[in-house]
Amino acid sequence: MNNVREVEVVVIGAGQAGLAGAYHLRRSGFEPERDFVVLDHAPAPGGAWQFRWPSLTYGKVHGMHALPGMELTGADPSRPSSEVVAEYFDAYERAFGLRVRRPVDVRAVRDGADGRLLVETSDGAWSTRALINATGTWDRPFWPRYPGQETFRGRQLHTARYPGPEPFAGLRVVVVGGGASGTQHLLELAPYAAATTWVTRRPPVFREGPFDEGAGRAAVALVEERVRQGLPPKSVVSVTGLPLNDAIRQGLADGVLDRLPMFDRITPDGVIWDDGRQVAADVIVWATGFRAAVDHLAPLRLREPGGGIRLEGTRAVADPRVHLVGYGPSASTIGANRAGRSAVRDIRRLLAREPVAAA
Repeated sequence: MNNVREVEVVVIGAGQAGLAGAYHLRRSGFEPERDFVVLDHAPAPGGAWQFRWPSLTYGKVHGMHALPGMELTGADPSRPSSEVVAEYFDAYERAFGLRVRRPVDVRAVRDGADGRLLVETSDGAWSTRALINATGTWDRPFWPRYPGQETFRGRQLHTARYPGPEPFAGLRVVVVGGGASGTQHLLELAPYAAATTWVTRRPPVFREGPFDEGAGRAAVALVEERVRQGLPPKSVVSVTGLPLNDAIRQGLADGVLDRLPMFDRITPDGVIWDDGRQVAADVIVWATGFRAAVDHLAPLRLREPGGGIRLEGTRAVADPRVHLVGYGPSASTIGANRAGRSAVRDIRRLLAREPVAAA
Protein backbone atom coordinates (compact mmCIF):
# COMPACT_ATOMS: atom_id res chain seq x y z
CA MET A 1 0.00 0.00 0.00
CA ASN A 2 1.40 3.40 -1.02
CA ASN A 3 2.03 6.29 1.35
CA VAL A 4 2.15 4.27 4.55
CA ARG A 5 2.86 6.61 7.47
CA GLU A 6 4.80 5.39 10.51
CA VAL A 7 4.14 6.12 14.17
CA GLU A 8 4.86 4.38 17.44
CA VAL A 9 1.22 4.05 18.53
CA VAL A 10 -2.16 4.28 16.81
CA VAL A 11 -5.23 5.00 18.94
CA ILE A 12 -8.52 3.97 17.33
CA GLY A 13 -11.49 5.86 18.75
CA ALA A 14 -11.83 9.22 20.50
CA GLY A 15 -14.46 8.50 23.10
CA GLN A 16 -13.68 8.36 26.81
CA ALA A 17 -11.30 5.40 26.48
CA GLY A 18 -9.41 6.70 23.45
CA LEU A 19 -8.95 10.19 24.87
CA ALA A 20 -7.76 8.75 28.19
CA GLY A 21 -5.19 6.67 26.32
CA ALA A 22 -4.10 9.65 24.23
CA TYR A 23 -3.76 11.82 27.34
CA HIS A 24 -1.47 9.31 29.04
CA LEU A 25 0.59 8.88 25.87
CA ARG A 26 1.15 12.61 25.66
CA ARG A 27 1.79 12.94 29.39
CA SER A 28 4.52 10.31 29.20
CA GLY A 29 6.43 11.90 26.34
CA PHE A 30 4.74 10.75 23.12
CA GLU A 31 4.04 13.61 20.72
CA PRO A 32 0.76 13.71 18.76
CA GLU A 33 1.23 13.18 15.01
CA ARG A 34 4.94 12.43 15.47
CA ASP A 35 4.81 9.47 17.87
CA PHE A 36 1.11 8.66 17.93
CA VAL A 37 -2.08 9.40 16.06
CA VAL A 38 -5.72 9.28 17.16
CA LEU A 39 -8.22 8.14 14.52
CA ASP A 40 -11.96 8.63 15.04
CA HIS A 41 -14.76 7.76 12.66
CA ALA A 42 -17.32 10.13 14.23
CA PRO A 43 -17.92 13.45 12.47
CA ALA A 44 -17.20 15.57 15.58
CA PRO A 45 -15.86 15.32 19.13
CA GLY A 46 -18.03 13.57 21.69
CA GLY A 47 -17.58 9.85 21.08
CA ALA A 48 -20.86 7.92 21.20
CA TRP A 49 -22.36 10.57 23.48
CA GLN A 50 -22.99 12.84 20.50
CA PHE A 51 -25.53 10.31 19.18
CA ARG A 52 -27.60 10.00 22.38
CA TRP A 53 -31.26 11.01 22.27
CA PRO A 54 -32.05 14.65 23.19
CA SER A 55 -34.21 13.78 26.21
CA LEU A 56 -31.22 12.10 27.91
CA THR A 57 -30.16 15.20 29.78
CA TYR A 58 -26.87 15.48 31.61
CA GLY A 59 -28.67 15.24 34.94
CA LYS A 60 -29.98 11.78 34.00
CA VAL A 61 -26.59 10.39 33.00
CA HIS A 62 -25.50 7.48 35.17
CA GLY A 63 -21.84 7.43 36.20
CA MET A 64 -20.25 9.92 33.82
CA HIS A 65 -16.69 10.37 35.10
CA ALA A 66 -14.32 13.18 34.15
CA LEU A 67 -11.44 12.53 31.78
CA PRO A 68 -7.96 12.51 33.34
CA GLY A 69 -6.40 15.91 33.88
CA MET A 70 -9.50 18.05 33.30
CA GLU A 71 -12.74 18.13 35.27
CA LEU A 72 -16.17 18.67 33.75
CA THR A 73 -17.55 21.51 35.85
CA GLY A 74 -20.58 23.77 35.77
CA ALA A 75 -22.61 21.67 33.34
CA ASP A 76 -26.33 22.45 33.25
CA PRO A 77 -28.12 19.22 34.25
CA SER A 78 -31.12 20.14 32.08
CA ARG A 79 -29.08 20.26 28.85
CA PRO A 80 -28.87 17.19 26.57
CA SER A 81 -25.90 15.01 27.52
CA SER A 82 -25.01 14.83 23.83
CA GLU A 83 -24.27 18.56 23.87
CA VAL A 84 -22.58 18.73 27.28
CA VAL A 85 -20.21 15.83 26.71
CA ALA A 86 -19.44 16.78 23.09
CA GLU A 87 -18.40 20.27 24.20
CA TYR A 88 -16.32 18.82 27.04
CA PHE A 89 -14.54 16.33 24.78
CA ASP A 90 -13.90 19.08 22.22
CA ALA A 91 -12.37 21.34 24.88
CA TYR A 92 -10.32 18.41 26.18
CA GLU A 93 -8.87 17.57 22.75
CA ARG A 94 -7.87 21.22 22.27
CA ALA A 95 -6.49 21.68 25.79
CA PHE A 96 -4.07 18.77 25.39
CA GLY A 97 -3.40 19.20 21.68
CA LEU A 98 -4.43 15.65 20.83
CA ARG A 99 -5.07 16.49 17.15
CA VAL A 100 -7.70 13.82 16.54
CA ARG A 101 -8.13 12.92 12.88
CA ARG A 102 -11.78 12.59 11.82
CA PRO A 103 -13.81 11.31 10.20
CA VAL A 104 -11.55 8.32 9.56
CA ASP A 105 -12.93 4.78 9.25
CA VAL A 106 -10.54 2.00 10.26
CA ARG A 107 -11.20 -0.90 7.92
CA ALA A 108 -8.67 -3.49 9.08
CA VAL A 109 -5.65 -4.03 11.30
CA ARG A 110 -3.25 -6.72 10.16
CA ASP A 111 0.36 -7.81 10.48
CA GLY A 112 2.73 -5.49 8.66
CA ALA A 113 6.44 -5.51 7.89
CA ASP A 114 9.21 -5.79 10.47
CA GLY A 115 6.97 -6.85 13.32
CA ARG A 116 4.74 -3.79 13.00
CA LEU A 117 0.98 -3.55 12.61
CA LEU A 118 -0.64 -2.14 9.48
CA VAL A 119 -3.77 -0.05 10.12
CA GLU A 120 -5.81 0.35 6.93
CA THR A 121 -8.22 3.28 6.93
CA SER A 122 -10.39 5.45 4.71
CA ASP A 123 -7.54 7.99 4.86
CA GLY A 124 -4.68 5.69 3.89
CA ALA A 125 -2.56 3.36 6.02
CA TRP A 126 -0.51 3.64 9.18
CA SER A 127 2.35 1.41 10.28
CA THR A 128 2.61 1.20 14.05
CA ARG A 129 4.46 -0.69 16.77
CA ALA A 130 1.50 -0.71 19.14
CA LEU A 131 -2.25 -0.19 19.05
CA ILE A 132 -4.79 1.13 21.54
CA ASN A 133 -8.21 0.01 20.37
CA ALA A 134 -10.95 2.12 21.96
CA THR A 135 -13.87 1.57 19.60
CA GLY A 136 -16.50 0.87 22.24
CA THR A 137 -19.84 -0.72 21.37
CA TRP A 138 -22.16 1.96 19.99
CA ASP A 139 -21.57 0.92 16.38
CA ARG A 140 -22.69 -2.65 17.05
CA PRO A 141 -26.26 -2.57 18.40
CA PHE A 142 -27.49 -6.07 19.19
CA TRP A 143 -30.79 -7.06 17.55
CA PRO A 144 -32.18 -10.41 18.73
CA ARG A 145 -34.05 -12.49 16.17
CA TYR A 146 -37.55 -13.77 16.89
CA PRO A 147 -39.98 -15.70 14.70
CA GLY A 148 -42.24 -13.42 12.70
CA GLN A 149 -40.04 -10.37 13.12
CA GLU A 150 -40.07 -9.64 9.40
CA THR A 151 -43.88 -9.67 9.31
CA PHE A 152 -44.40 -6.85 11.81
CA ARG A 153 -46.25 -3.97 10.15
CA GLY A 154 -45.22 -1.36 12.70
CA ARG A 155 -41.85 0.25 13.35
CA GLN A 156 -38.86 -1.45 14.96
CA LEU A 157 -35.87 0.47 16.24
CA HIS A 158 -32.92 -0.03 18.54
CA THR A 159 -31.83 2.19 21.43
CA ALA A 160 -29.05 3.42 19.14
CA ARG A 161 -31.71 5.20 17.04
CA TYR A 162 -34.14 6.15 19.80
CA PRO A 163 -35.21 9.77 19.12
CA GLY A 164 -36.83 10.63 22.45
CA PRO A 165 -40.44 10.12 23.52
CA GLU A 166 -42.39 12.70 21.48
CA PRO A 167 -42.57 10.73 18.19
CA PHE A 168 -44.36 7.90 20.03
CA ALA A 169 -47.35 9.97 21.11
CA GLY A 170 -50.56 7.96 20.85
CA LEU A 171 -48.78 4.74 19.87
CA ARG A 172 -48.68 1.33 21.55
CA VAL A 173 -45.04 0.58 22.36
CA VAL A 174 -43.32 -2.66 23.40
CA VAL A 175 -39.91 -2.11 25.00
CA VAL A 176 -37.58 -5.13 25.03
CA GLY A 177 -34.65 -5.26 27.45
CA GLY A 178 -33.95 -5.27 31.17
CA GLY A 179 -31.12 -2.74 31.37
CA ALA A 180 -30.95 0.93 32.24
CA SER A 181 -31.87 2.08 28.71
CA GLY A 182 -35.05 0.00 28.71
CA THR A 183 -36.28 1.46 31.99
CA GLN A 184 -35.35 4.99 30.91
CA HIS A 185 -37.30 4.56 27.68
CA LEU A 186 -40.36 3.25 29.50
CA LEU A 187 -40.42 6.05 32.06
CA GLU A 188 -40.12 8.63 29.27
CA LEU A 189 -42.64 7.01 26.94
CA ALA A 190 -45.42 6.42 29.46
CA PRO A 191 -46.78 10.01 29.44
CA TYR A 192 -46.83 10.06 25.61
CA ALA A 193 -47.68 6.57 24.40
CA ALA A 194 -51.17 5.09 24.26
CA ALA A 195 -49.76 2.04 26.06
CA THR A 196 -46.38 0.62 27.00
CA THR A 197 -45.38 -3.00 27.62
CA TRP A 198 -42.07 -4.10 29.10
CA VAL A 199 -40.65 -7.53 28.28
CA THR A 200 -37.33 -9.03 29.37
CA ARG A 201 -35.66 -12.43 29.14
CA ARG A 202 -34.96 -12.51 32.86
CA PRO A 203 -36.69 -10.82 35.78
CA PRO A 204 -35.05 -7.44 36.42
CA VAL A 205 -32.90 -7.10 39.51
CA PHE A 206 -33.25 -3.83 41.40
CA ARG A 207 -30.41 -2.76 43.63
CA GLU A 208 -31.21 -1.23 47.01
CA GLY A 209 -28.83 1.09 48.81
CA PRO A 210 -25.69 2.93 47.70
CA PHE A 211 -23.37 1.46 45.10
CA ASP A 212 -20.08 1.90 46.93
CA GLU A 213 -16.51 1.34 45.77
CA GLY A 214 -16.44 -2.23 47.09
CA ALA A 215 -19.56 -3.18 45.15
CA GLY A 216 -18.09 -1.57 42.05
CA ARG A 217 -14.88 -3.54 42.34
CA ALA A 218 -16.83 -6.77 42.79
CA ALA A 219 -18.92 -6.09 39.69
CA VAL A 220 -15.87 -5.25 37.58
CA ALA A 221 -14.14 -8.41 38.82
CA LEU A 222 -17.01 -10.55 37.49
CA VAL A 223 -16.74 -8.99 34.03
CA GLU A 224 -12.94 -9.21 34.14
CA GLU A 225 -13.06 -12.93 34.83
CA ARG A 226 -15.10 -13.54 31.66
CA VAL A 227 -12.58 -11.57 29.61
CA ARG A 228 -9.70 -13.49 31.21
CA GLN A 229 -11.37 -16.70 30.08
CA GLY A 230 -11.75 -15.46 26.50
CA LEU A 231 -15.54 -15.15 26.72
CA PRO A 232 -17.49 -12.23 25.24
CA PRO A 233 -17.72 -9.52 27.89
CA LYS A 234 -20.92 -8.59 29.62
CA SER A 235 -21.52 -5.00 30.58
CA VAL A 236 -20.65 -3.92 34.10
CA VAL A 237 -24.30 -2.83 34.49
CA SER A 238 -25.47 -6.38 33.75
CA VAL A 239 -23.90 -7.62 36.99
CA THR A 240 -24.78 -4.64 39.20
CA GLY A 241 -28.56 -4.56 38.84
CA LEU A 242 -30.74 -1.50 38.33
CA PRO A 243 -30.52 1.28 40.94
CA LEU A 244 -33.80 1.64 42.82
CA ASN A 245 -34.07 5.43 42.66
CA ASP A 246 -37.14 7.62 43.04
CA ALA A 247 -38.03 7.48 39.34
CA ILE A 248 -37.85 3.68 39.31
CA ARG A 249 -39.95 3.45 42.47
CA GLN A 250 -42.60 5.68 40.91
CA GLY A 251 -42.55 3.61 37.72
CA LEU A 252 -43.11 0.44 39.74
CA ALA A 253 -45.92 2.05 41.72
CA ASP A 254 -47.62 3.31 38.55
CA GLY A 255 -47.35 -0.05 36.80
CA VAL A 256 -45.12 1.33 34.05
CA LEU A 257 -42.41 -1.14 35.08
CA ASP A 258 -44.65 -4.19 35.32
CA ARG A 259 -42.48 -6.67 33.48
CA LEU A 260 -43.64 -9.57 31.29
CA PRO A 261 -41.48 -12.53 30.27
CA MET A 262 -40.09 -12.56 26.77
CA PHE A 263 -42.68 -13.14 24.07
CA ASP A 264 -42.34 -16.16 21.78
CA ARG A 265 -43.28 -14.69 18.42
CA ILE A 266 -43.89 -11.41 16.65
CA THR A 267 -47.06 -11.02 14.61
CA PRO A 268 -47.95 -8.39 12.02
CA ASP A 269 -49.84 -6.49 14.72
CA GLY A 270 -47.82 -7.11 17.88
CA VAL A 271 -46.32 -9.90 19.97
CA ILE A 272 -47.65 -13.21 21.26
CA TRP A 273 -46.75 -15.82 23.87
CA ASP A 274 -47.20 -19.57 23.56
CA ASP A 275 -49.81 -19.50 26.33
CA GLY A 276 -52.05 -17.38 24.09
CA ARG A 277 -51.39 -13.97 25.60
CA GLN A 278 -51.12 -11.22 22.98
CA VAL A 279 -50.15 -7.55 23.04
CA ALA A 280 -50.94 -5.23 20.15
CA ALA A 281 -48.13 -2.87 19.19
CA ASP A 282 -47.33 -0.08 16.77
CA VAL A 283 -43.65 0.07 17.74
CA ILE A 284 -41.07 -2.34 19.17
CA VAL A 285 -38.07 -0.68 20.81
CA TRP A 286 -35.13 -3.06 21.18
CA ALA A 287 -33.20 -1.87 24.25
CA THR A 288 -31.08 -4.99 23.97
CA GLY A 289 -27.60 -3.65 24.32
CA PHE A 290 -24.49 -3.58 22.20
CA ARG A 291 -21.52 -5.76 21.31
CA ALA A 292 -17.85 -4.78 21.10
CA ALA A 293 -17.01 -3.12 17.77
CA VAL A 294 -13.84 -5.07 17.00
CA ASP A 295 -14.46 -6.55 13.54
CA HIS A 296 -11.57 -4.53 12.11
CA LEU A 297 -9.22 -6.59 14.31
CA ALA A 298 -10.33 -9.87 12.72
CA PRO A 299 -7.16 -10.28 10.55
CA LEU A 300 -5.11 -10.55 13.77
CA ARG A 301 -7.11 -13.62 14.92
CA LEU A 302 -7.42 -12.43 18.50
CA ARG A 303 -10.69 -14.19 19.32
CA GLU A 304 -10.64 -17.24 21.55
CA PRO A 305 -12.83 -20.35 21.00
CA GLY A 306 -15.25 -18.89 23.56
CA GLY A 307 -15.93 -15.95 21.23
CA GLY A 308 -14.18 -13.16 23.13
CA ILE A 309 -10.71 -11.64 23.15
CA ARG A 310 -8.70 -12.83 26.13
CA LEU A 311 -6.95 -10.01 27.96
CA GLU A 312 -4.34 -9.65 30.65
CA GLY A 313 -5.10 -6.19 31.95
CA THR A 314 -5.74 -4.36 28.69
CA ARG A 315 -3.26 -6.39 26.61
CA ALA A 316 -4.52 -9.00 24.14
CA VAL A 317 -2.98 -12.32 25.15
CA ALA A 318 -2.76 -13.39 21.50
CA ASP A 319 -0.86 -10.22 20.46
CA PRO A 320 0.96 -8.04 23.04
CA ARG A 321 1.10 -5.15 20.57
CA VAL A 322 -2.67 -4.71 20.91
CA HIS A 323 -4.44 -3.14 23.88
CA LEU A 324 -8.22 -2.97 24.24
CA VAL A 325 -9.39 -0.05 26.34
CA GLY A 326 -13.09 0.39 27.08
CA TYR A 327 -13.64 -3.33 26.49
CA GLY A 328 -15.30 -5.50 29.12
CA PRO A 329 -14.21 -4.48 32.63
CA SER A 330 -12.97 -1.07 31.45
CA ALA A 331 -16.21 -0.17 29.64
CA SER A 332 -17.32 2.24 32.39
CA THR A 333 -16.07 5.81 32.21
CA ILE A 334 -13.88 5.56 35.30
CA GLY A 335 -12.66 2.13 34.14
CA ALA A 336 -11.69 3.57 30.77
CA ASN A 337 -9.55 6.23 32.46
CA ARG A 338 -7.65 3.65 34.50
CA ALA A 339 -7.31 1.30 31.54
CA GLY A 340 -5.87 4.08 29.37
CA ARG A 341 -3.13 4.67 31.92
CA SER A 342 -2.44 0.94 32.27
CA ALA A 343 -2.26 0.43 28.50
CA VAL A 344 0.27 3.23 28.10
CA ARG A 345 2.39 1.83 30.91
CA ASP A 346 2.53 -1.55 29.12
CA ILE A 347 3.19 0.05 25.75
CA ARG A 348 6.15 1.96 27.15
CA ARG A 349 7.63 -1.33 28.32
CA LEU A 350 6.96 -2.93 24.93
CA LEU A 351 8.70 -0.06 23.15
CA ALA A 352 11.51 0.00 25.76
CA ARG A 353 10.80 3.54 26.91
CA GLU A 354 11.17 4.64 30.51
CA PRO A 355 8.25 3.63 32.75
CA VAL A 356 5.49 6.23 32.99
CA ALA A 357 5.26 8.09 36.29
CA ALA A 358 2.31 7.20 38.48
CA ALA A 359 -0.63 9.56 38.07
